[in-house]
Amino acid sequence: MDAQERSSEEAEGAKERGLVYIWKAGSCSVTPERLPGLSGKTVLQASLGIHHGLLLTEGGEVYSFGKLPWRSGPEELCASTPILENTLLGHHVITVAAGSFHNGAVTESGVVYMWGNNSAGQCAVADQPCVPEPQPISISDSETSPLLSVRILQLACGEEHTLALSLSREIWAWGSGCQLGLITTTFPVTKPQKVEHLAGRVVLQIACGAYHSLALVQCLPVQEMKPIPERCNHCSQLLITMTDKEDHVIISDSHCCPLGIALSGKQTENNVFYPSLETLEGKSVAGSQSEDSQKPLVEDHTLVALESDGASALSSNDGQEDSGISSPGNTLFPDKKEMKEYVVGLPDHSLNESLEKNISTEPEQPSQEEQISACIPGPPGTSTSALNSLVASCASAVGVRVAATYEAGALSLKKVMNFYGTPSSETGSQSGGGSPGPEALRDSREEQVRLESMQGKKSSSLVDIREEESEGGSRRLSLPGLLSQVSPRLLRKVGRAKMRTVALTPTYSGEADALLPSLRTEVWSWGKGKEGQLGHGDVLPRLQPLCVKSLDGKEVIHLSAGGHHSLALTAKSQVYSWGSNISGQLGHLSSPTTVPRLAKVCGNGVWSTAAGLDYSLFLADEDDFQPGLYYSGQETTTENTLYENSCTKSPILLVSCSKMGYISNVIAGGDNCLVLVDKNVMGYIASLHELASTERRFYCKLSEIKSQVLRPLLGLDNLGSASTIQLLQEMASRFSKLCYLIGQHGASLSSFLHGVKEARSLAILKHSSLFLDSYTEYCTSVTNFLVMGGFMLLAKPAIGFLSKNQELLQKLSEKNEENLQLVEVLNALFFMPFGRLHSYARTLLKLATCFEVASPEYQKLQDSSSCYESLAVHLSRKRKEAEYTLGFWKTFPGKMTDSLRKPERRLICESSNRGLSLQHAGRFSVNWFILFNDALVHAQFSTHHIFSLSTLWVEALSEEAGNVNGLKITTPEEQLVLVSSSPQEKNKWLRAISQAVDQALRGTSDLILYGAGGNVQRQEPPISRSAKYTFYKDPRFKDAVYDGRWLSGKPHGRGILKWADGRMYSGSFRTGLEDGFGEYRVPNKVLNKDDHYVGYWKEGKMCGHGVYSYATGEVYEGCFQDNMRHGHGLLRSGKLTSSSPSMFIGQWTMDKKSGYGVFDDITRGEKYMGMWQDDLCQGNGVVVTQFGLYYEGAFSTNKMMGTGILLSEDDTVYEGEFSDNWTLNGKGTLTLPNGDYIEGLFSGEWGSGIKITGTYFKPSLYENEKDKPKALRKLGILAVPPDEKWKAVFEECWNQLGCESPGQGDRWKAWDNIAVALTTNRRHHKDSPEVLSRSHTQTLESLEFIPQHIGAFTLEKYENIKKYLIKACDTPLHPLGKLVETLVAVYRMTYVGVGANRRLLQEAVREIKSYLKRIFQLVRFLFPDLPDEGSTIPFQPTETKGRRSFCSGKSDSRSESPEPGYVVTSFGLLLPVLLPRLYPPLFMLYALDNEREEDTYWECVLRLNKQTDLALLGFLGVQVKFWPETVSILGESRKVSSNTKDACFASAIECLQQISTTFTPADKLKVIQQTFEEISQNVLKSLQEDFLWSMDDLLPIFLYVVLRARIRNLGSEVHLIEDLMDPYLQHGEQGIMFTTLKACYYQIQHEKLT
Repeated sequence: MDAQERSSEEAEGAKERGLVYIWKAGSCSVTPERLPGLSGKTVLQASLGIHHGLLLTEGGEVYSFGKLPWRSGPEELCASTPILENTLLGHHVITVAAGSFHNGAVTESGVVYMWGNNSAGQCAVADQPCVPEPQPISISDSETSPLLSVRILQLACGEEHTLALSLSREIWAWGSGCQLGLITTTFPVTKPQKVEHLAGRVVLQIACGAYHSLALVQCLPVQEMKPIPERCNHCSQLLITMTDKEDHVIISDSHCCPLGIALSGKQTENNVFYPSLETLEGKSVAGSQSEDSQKPLVEDHTLVALESDGASALSSNDGQEDSGISSPGNTLFPDKKEMKEYVVGLPDHSLNESLEKNISTEPEQPSQEEQISACIPGPPGTSTSALNSLVASCASAVGVRVAATYEAGALSLKKVMNFYGTPSSETGSQSGGGSPGPEALRDSREEQVRLESMQGKKSSSLVDIREEESEGGSRRLSLPGLLSQVSPRLLRKVGRAKMRTVALTPTYSGEADALLPSLRTEVWSWGKGKEGQLGHGDVLPRLQPLCVKSLDGKEVIHLSAGGHHSLALTAKSQVYSWGSNISGQLGHLSSPTTVPRLAKVCGNGVWSTAAGLDYSLFLADEDDFQPGLYYSGQETTTENTLYENSCTKSPILLVSCSKMGYISNVIAGGDNCLVLVDKNVMGYIASLHELASTERRFYCKLSEIKSQVLRPLLGLDNLGSASTIQLLQEMASRFSKLCYLIGQHGASLSSFLHGVKEARSLAILKHSSLFLDSYTEYCTSVTNFLVMGGFMLLAKPAIGFLSKNQELLQKLSEKNEENLQLVEVLNALFFMPFGRLHSYARTLLKLATCFEVASPEYQKLQDSSSCYESLAVHLSRKRKEAEYTLGFWKTFPGKMTDSLRKPERRLICESSNRGLSLQHAGRFSVNWFILFNDALVHAQFSTHHIFSLSTLWVEALSEEAGNVNGLKITTPEEQLVLVSSSPQEKNKWLRAISQAVDQALRGTSDLILYGAGGNVQRQEPPISRSAKYTFYKDPRFKDAVYDGRWLSGKPHGRGILKWADGRMYSGSFRTGLEDGFGEYRVPNKVLNKDDHYVGYWKEGKMCGHGVYSYATGEVYEGCFQDNMRHGHGLLRSGKLTSSSPSMFIGQWTMDKKSGYGVFDDITRGEKYMGMWQDDLCQGNGVVVTQFGLYYEGAFSTNKMMGTGILLSEDDTVYEGEFSDNWTLNGKGTLTLPNGDYIEGLFSGEWGSGIKITGTYFKPSLYENEKDKPKALRKLGILAVPPDEKWKAVFEECWNQLGCESPGQGDRWKAWDNIAVALTTNRRHHKDSPEVLSRSHTQTLESLEFIPQHIGAFTLEKYENIKKYLIKACDTPLHPLGKLVETLVAVYRMTYVGVGANRRLLQEAVREIKSYLKRIFQLVRFLFPDLPDEGSTIPFQPTETKGRRSFCSGKSDSRSESPEPGYVVTSFGLLLPVLLPRLYPPLFMLYALDNEREEDTYWECVLRLNKQTDLALLGFLGVQVKFWPETVSILGESRKVSSNTKDACFASAIECLQQISTTFTPADKLKVIQQTFEEISQNVLKSLQEDFLWSMDDLLPIFLYVVLRARIRNLGSEVHLIEDLMDPYLQHGEQGIMFTTLKACYYQIQHEKLT
């Protein structure tokens, strides 16, 4: 906190914080004194060694005091005032630690400094007995490839070792001794090493005793359950043993690994007496007794074992069982005598029986821990799960009564004997702790239940819960083999109980665990254990960390390690202590204990502990929230001047310490004790302590409710219906979650008090959402339970349990009135937690008053306070709502209750007061309206109807229509008019329904705007909304579920509709019907596939463009109308592999093919192009086959019938009558390829013998071409006229522009439609951006501008239109683009494949011309200024460079023929757009048609090209003066020699070759023109004079260029230009040049080579 930020009050108080008081240890009557010489510095942390101490002040400075033998100089003896450690100045230190005789400090950057005594390497410096000044030590992880230095968070120092906790939560150790936990025997370790045994686990805190180490480790998350190993990985003994006896089986998992303890030969012989091998601790006697005293003991032991006849094998107790925690002082045998009697008096099976008494005699449906392993795998590391699963499987398989024996009960006698058999009580007290025996078991079990943590699970039984909770650890289970012992009732119970188990283990929210201290912790210890300070139930040392099993689930949050004892502080403010108890430092009278026991500290719960050399200090809450300090240890009294040492019986309050102020930290060392005290300035510190103290108490209370009330309740049988049980379980788990959070918060507040105490880092401020959410969630589940009458249901079965514990319940629920109903007590109990929100708010306000009003802290505290307050108000409102609803259900007629009553449902208002009735209702009808928070219910005599609020619209009716006080309710399938009794009533209902609808839509019933003071209500819920609804009577949608947007009671907008029969529509709706773009699936039961439609809809029917994939494999793509195929469409049937693959593209009418269409029958290799009617070929048409047959003529009902022409591949022609496919029948003429023909009557099928009655003609040989038969020229007469083709495609385009028929309509409306089409399509594609590339998007943007024309039409405007058209045709989203795309598709469909037949060429050319004409009509409609076909645009003089006219030498600014494009033609305007797309099929037809001519031409070209340039020029008769003299080859000019080849006129040749790369005739003509210009320039260069070409001169040169250009398909190019060039060009300059090229082509074909 920066100084200037801190408000003045706080600055005042800062001087009063962190005051250091110190006193001599070893006495209860102490007078603490201020440590001199700190002059107003705030001490944040202190640490004490045996004779010295360290202090850390707020600025990060470190001071030492006491005996400092490692310093040179006078201070060496004893520094009574603290000395500043100068070496550390400038390094901001964040934590310090003092060992017995050495010190450590950690800086902000995570670097460790060590100094002091180094005799055992504890300062990590080699070969130096002591380190006088703080010295940085390097800790680096060798596992990372570049050595990274490890950042350290915390240090702990013992006598000869140091531990460090890194940022990544791993432990590093150095120094000497087994307490390092390293796998090494060479000491000292001066290079810090990682404690590998805990690597990978999250270590939360470390503590060092003189010769032992403790670590607090977070439990592993539940999922990481690893399979339990069978053998110990250190000593490879079996972890679980089963010993078979005559009548029962002993299963034991009490294995304890000695971890490297060497055993002498004598001891190992003992193994023979133990059925299981894991009794090694038994031999630990060697640790504390002399050899001689051991022998008799062993014999003794043997005796006992034999006496007991092996009925119950004695196995040692390794302290891993939970029950080891007994109530203190309850030792097994009060004195030696009793014990001897007990041992001697053991008859044969008595031991077994004494155990059986404690066995819970209910069917062991897997007890708590087993359930963990059965339902939710428990935290691994407990020694239980493998055993439990074994037991569980036995129990379920055999169904036997499983008796769980507590290991502790049958405590190994050997230990007890060790303990009492030692000669001196002194050694005895160190050699091993007593553990509770059978009598003590009951107590310890009770204790356990009370301490029960999250680890447990509920167990169902009617037996007293104490019997039930037989928990984990090592236990023996005897399985009596006789089924007869099990009563059927028990078996039934097992079955039922298994069915419902709920975790009371909270569903830990990972979030809370990350932000607040975790309570799911384990304690691990290692080092020397001679005094039992490791807590494993023995006195053996451990070389590696081992988990202290008995503290599992005890929620330990802090560890302290003293000289030879250890303390663990839990979240429930209890302290467990173990180890040496010579001075009574454990806080209980039991002699030294090797397993953790509760210390008996008075006060209201301990929240801080410190363990000194031989004493302990406890900081506990007193009633006034000021912490009280308790001391437990040596008591020195001065009587008769003799110092007499006695021990404290239990911790004693040091009264003198409370006078100093509020203690925040206690530190214990060797000689001295020290506390840090804060003065309570402005009540700030007191408020913090109050908050922490009350939170800790609150947690204890919640835990108690959980273990004493909730868990037993869950265990009861017959709790009612499954749903009630589920609600109870949900409430229980939310309660657990809240409870866990409070526990975490309590722990975080304790550590907050140890620190700087900045208000803004309080968890309830920083992470307020965690608290608000947990309370809200719990409130929801508890009110749901209440509404379902849960508390009443509970009261019945629980009456026995609850009446027994009446006082407990009254105490917990804070209700003190007499004769309260049980239900009320339970109610109060479970609503009790919400009171805590008020106290949060109050405390935060108190804290706020300690700051200036303007400071940010004040603001933050103030806001949070109102946040908690408003939540408290909100939740109490929710409770009232729930109680109101419950009251309603009690009075409501029973039959309907069952169907209407739901946990989340709350009553808002109802019309039992006759305030609201149905308009025009019958006189005796009953109409009762009930408004819930999710539905409006209309109840009549015996029926009721539920209207969901999310699809309910309400409006007040206007007064005029005589509807006084009327409300109109609209739902998807009903409209109700309700009449209220008065205007007030009407307004009440209107407001209530509106608010309820709004809330239902926003789903904010639980969440409030924290801090906004409740809900700010909108009056009007939106008319348009998203909701889910199931139709129940609409004939079309019956039982269909709709999920999507609504508008005033009708689906409107995007939504998904699913019918009960599997049909599904997903897309847009409009006023209740499918309208717009949508996807529709219809399941086909027979084929087990779906019909699938994607496309446009109108008023609930498919209408517009769409793709319909049938389940049969057919796909239709095209137009629909009224759910039928109507308009232009393409139908693909079957795949190429199936029986009848075919394709139809053309016009449809009412689901049938009708109009012009092309049908490609792929299997038969035929293509039909012609008219259809009712799915049949009817009218004129053309058929081509893959074998080259061509038919054109009339069809009737799918057959060739009537007049037709049939051509075969070899030019045989038949004209005449047909009666069936390929069947001639009637009059006709057959013309043979050579010109002979037959006239007469024909009958028979083509290709299989035809009968002819007729005349054969052999005409005279033709003199010339003109007399060739006319048949070939007549092709196309009987085909469909081109303008009749694809009418539907053009009609669709006109319709899109809003015109009824071509050319009829409003032009501006058409432009509007174009704009609409573009934007809706863009919006449609926005959902799938991958459809649109970037260039596409730019095209769309530029199309949004319409070319405007004002004034005369100029060339510039013409160019603009041309550009617009090119862009429009580039995108299928534009109607023109769509048209062009469709035309290209149909054209390719027609003329590709079988349709690539040379006979179709003229048909194909005519079709293109027809397209041009019809598109031009559209363009002229959109751009009316565009002149007619063939008109000239008035020329505007522009700066044209004078270009040399080609044929006249004069330079002329304007050529005689107009430039192409001055004359407006459909060719010039549209071919550039259309032809490139249609070019491949068209050119293919040209190539096929000219095949023979071109072959002749090509042969000639190849032959003539063999000659050299000069020879060829000469051969062609080019005048010598035109021959070039030099040519440029690769950039240098060379003389033309006789063998030069391919060099003359090279530029012209190159130019002409480009003709094949252009598409439109206009472009091809430009290429020819450029070729001529190149020739001219070449010739002029060599003549160097003006010259006028004559055709005779020109033709030979051009012929040379054509030959050398070697254009393969020149004939096709020539014919294409001829067919499609602009008619007006024929007589212009380009026309003449084209004629020249044509002449060359024919010349080459007929060239006679001499």
